[in-house]
Amino acid sequence: PAVSCTPAAGSGTEGPQRRVMVVRITSPFAWLRTRFYYLLIRLYFDQEFSIEEFTRGAKQAFSVVSKLLSQRKLDLLEELVSAEVLQVLKEKISLLPDSHRDALAADIDAIMYTTEGDVRIYYDDDGRKFVSILMCFWYLNGANLPDEVPGEAKVFQIVFGDENKKEKKHLLTANYEFQREFTEGAKPDWTITRIEHPRLLE
Repeated sequence: PAVSCTPAAGSGTEGPQRRVMVVRITSPFAWLRTRFYYLLIRLYFDQEFSIEEFTRGAKQAFSVVSKLLSQRKLDLLEELVSAEVLQVLKEKISLLPDSHRDALAADIDAIMYTTEGDVRIYYDDDGRKFVSILMCFWYLNGANLPDEVPGEAKVFQIVFGDENKKEKKHLLTANYEFQREFTEGAKPDWTITRIEHPRLLE
């Protein structure tokens, strides 16, 4: 079953240093399961696979893609996002209000926390081999969002600065799934096959 990433606890700040803490409680079983899959990937697909290196690349990809989504430059995503997901995004983006579209963008320095979710290894009917990894991101964004988005849970708000000059940020989440084909001769590229911005774009 697919796993979505949701914070298990709140968040906080400390003074003017803009320190934000995101707490997430991970099941020991889930942690062991993902590590087992990483071992299988190294044993049978890619001996040089590193989750740390993959995570760094996923963060960069998330920042780039989220900004292009916010700017509605979907034509530039064809090499990064699957055609099926891109078609759905074109329909959804056109219906978003400006404030929600602005909130999609995540600067690389504004990504507070990143973790992996579900990991899958599978074969299709033609015997092709695939690996998919769901990555979950928590990021700060200063878009002018309402305190509550209709039909959804309250958005976390974090205020920086003193009483005279406050800067409000929203702590938002996003789930991006990355897929790569490991069949012999396939391109060694990861493609985004799932994009979710809860309360904004789902």
